[in-house]
Amino acid sequence: MARKNKNINPMLADKIKEATLQYHQQTEKVLVGKLKSMRSKRDYIDLLTLFYGYFGGLEKHIERYINASNLADYENRRKTSAIADDILTLGGAIPALTAEDQLPEIDNYLKAFGALYVIEGSTLGGQIISKMVQQHLHIADGKGLSFFNSYGGQTEQMWSSFKETLNGIAMTPQDEEMIIEAANQTFINFKGWLDK
Repeated sequence: MARKNKNINPMLADKIKEATLQYHQQTEKVLVGKLKSMRSKRDYIDLLTLFYGYFGGLEKHIERYINASNLADYENRRKTSAIADDILTLGGAIPALTAEDQLPEIDNYLKAFGALYVIEGSTLGGQIISKMVQQHLHIADGKGLSFFNSYGGQTEQMWSSFKETLNGIAMTPQDEEMIIEAANQTFINFKGWLDK
């Protein structure tokens, strides 16, 4: 019989949320500023371009350590192709991915899960952002909004499922620290990327 690890904290996702709050709010402030200043589809394409560059670069690093073996539905959680589809639908061009030095260091699966926490968490605000974009730019047909709509009505379920997996991966307090630090670095670097 397998020994149950007593160090596993079923509330790791809550710890990460609390530990990243400051950087999350700073990133959100920059993002909301960009959303409020949008005046055209070009502005929206520019915003999607920023997301594509950063999330695309991040996903390339994450996929080295996360796959169906440690997150069963990982393929369904990839965001880069949805962002690319939105950019092309709106008449934009696919940009380059973020340079290595502008991304958090991801050299193991714990850090990869910390970074993925930020990407997956972004789906919760995506529904609100989608509505803001629709109102600001009068997009009636929903075209160009697949990234921010991501999981649609399944968003809460997908988030809960991700948190459940996340809560089971840390075996020690050091593991937890590594995951939290990677999530913080992901927010910090994303804010820097949005600010450029």
